[in-house]
Amino acid sequence: MAEAYIVSAARTAGGRRGGKLAGWHPADLAGKVLDAVVERAGIDGAAVEDVVMGCVMQAGEQSAHIGRSAVMASSLPDSVPAVSIDRQCGSSQQAIQFAAQAVMSGTQDVVIAAGVESMTRVPMGLASSAPAQLGIGVGPWSQRIKDRYGVQGFSQFVGAGMMAQKYGFSREQLDAFSLESHRRAAAATQAGAFDAEIVPIEVVDEEGNTVLHLHDEGIRYDATMESMAGVKLLQEGGVLTAASASQICDGASGVLIVSERALKEHGLTPMARIHNLTVTAGDPVIMLEEPLPATQKALARAGMKIEDIDLYEVNEAFAPVPLAWLQVVGGDHARLNVNGGAIALGHPLGASGTKLMTTLLHALKARDKKWGLQTMCEGGGIANVTIVERL
Repeated sequence: MAEAYIVSAARTAGGRRGGKLAGWHPADLAGKVLDAVVERAGIDGAAVEDVVMGCVMQAGEQSAHIGRSAVMASSLPDSVPAVSIDRQCGSSQQAIQFAAQAVMSGTQDVVIAAGVESMTRVPMGLASSAPAQLGIGVGPWSQRIKDRYGVQGFSQFVGAGMMAQKYGFSREQLDAFSLESHRRAAAATQAGAFDAEIVPIEVVDEEGNTVLHLHDEGIRYDATMESMAGVKLLQEGGVLTAASASQICDGASGVLIVSERALKEHGLTPMARIHNLTVTAGDPVIMLEEPLPATQKALARAGMKIEDIDLYEVNEAFAPVPLAWLQVVGGDHARLNVNGGAIALGHPLGASGTKLMTTLLHALKARDKKWGLQTMCEGGGIANVTIVERL
């Protein structure tokens, strides 16, 4: 089978809800990233054969085909098609896998996988809450679904609480992991570890001056166990707080994936080769647990062990997810989310997949390491796993 290569990867710095990126229309934000990955690869935009755009909340400003809107907002020619996909939090990781599959099948040679989410301008849940307010329909889950699973709805917050209870995590353990995420993200930012991956975005500061947004806005540089302990529980009697959950975030990200033929034809330099693509599904009620068996399946299919992987990015939707992943998969905490995760850096839903891949590739290069693995939990009890080899 043909190989698929990543030749460029870029992301915006995360913006807090109502923060520095709040003034950017999501199509324009995504368009900036499309331009960046093409420019960084050093390829003519007309060579791009498709854009696969992940986005979860495809309503409001992200409706009417956000993928095509992003192309229209970019400098790419009208000849570049696009598709918008939703695999919940894994949307742009799935975009990577769809793009890679197109290249590996030989049907296309140059494809951008990207993602965008403005959680400020298109709030989480808007696609279902807006019709409900108008009295339209009964919501996303039919009575047949509710009867099958014995629930009245599906909630990531409930799933995270179930995971914490199942794997025996205390609030102190969750807070300690979350504090480490902030400390790693702060250290990485101060050391300039993210500089090469971030696309500068012009924003207006509080004084009305135009400045560049270059640093993730959600990192708490002064976080302590004491400040974590002061955050209110999400549920009485539980162990989760907002401090041990991913931050609402605005952002966009993307990677350019090409065939070996395109490497030679356009004189491109590969960052990494895609080694394994896996997606699995399980219990939609606990929902967030699926990265555990998905990783085990991906490693088995790749003929690898977790010890073979140099760095891994496991999305920090909630602290119990990566902690349970470490416990079950047997990973090394020192190799996990080495520059911090979504608890500190933010989780811009549909943009998180290509965001994590961008950070993973740059972290592998900075440490002169070879193998990287990325996974994240997704609504409906689904998980994607992608293994890459840095070149």
